[in-house]
Amino acid sequence: MSRLGIELLSVFGLDPVAHVHLAADLGCGHISSGLGPAPFNPHGYAAWSLREDAALRRAAIAAMRERGVTISLGEGFAVRPGVDMRDRAKEFDLMAELGAECLGGVGMEPDASRSDDQFAALADMAAARGMNATIEFAPGLAIGTLDAAVSLVGRIDRPNFRVLVDAMHLFRSGGTCAQLAALDPALIGYAQLCDVPLVATEPDYFREASFERRAPGEGELPLAELIAVLPETIAIGLEVPMFARATAGEPPIERLRPAVVAAHALLGNQGDQ
Repeated sequence: MSRLGIELLSVFGLDPVAHVHLAADLGCGHISSGLGPAPFNPHGYAAWSLREDAALRRAAIAAMRERGVTISLGEGFAVRPGVDMRDRAKEFDLMAELGAECLGGVGMEPDASRSDDQFAALADMAAARGMNATIEFAPGLAIGTLDAAVSLVGRIDRPNFRVLVDAMHLFRSGGTCAQLAALDPALIGYAQLCDVPLVATEPDYFREASFERRAPGEGELPLAELIAVLPETIAIGLEVPMFARATAGEPPIERLRPAVVAAHALLGNQGDQ
């Protein structure tokens, strides 16, 4: 199957079994998933919880085995004030049960010392269950740039802890492909692909990031150059939320198919099969 996946944010509340089938139907080999849906649900899907519903976990695992799809990224492991990663052991256990390969963290803790401690706990708790972990940087967060993320990985110094590169966040935070190419490829553990204008078109960065991204080729990001400098072995998730189109009733397979086709074209020279 393809190294390309469909991210949780792209499907707006679709349940994990349907998410697995969607990815497989689009020729993708993995998904990202949280233990519950993202809080945006324009299609009115039924509520679901992988945290509370053991039958749903079994159904998701069966669907993944049937379709050859894996969870490449377990979402929802933010480092934030007032929350101790060590109190979340059950969530780590559930992600391991689901076969998640990696857990995704973001930095929202302004206290640098506490942030380092919490990311070390994230990496160690993931490693104890056979999983990797990442730090995703984004403008406006405590870990907001590629340099800051690489510095964090160096301080944490865990073999299973690496940087997640999101195309929108990389370029909007001032990062470049040359900067990425200069890094040891072993520092990069995961990537997320989308397209947007190089300069923000609305004042609320996270609203744009959460609701209105574009398929590769429909914006201004240098995605071919980005693919060329990413490690060829890492999973790449399509994070292309299109809320206006979803609200208008367009099904996820129709919204996402052009993005998948464009992403596969970008990845074609790396043998994306």
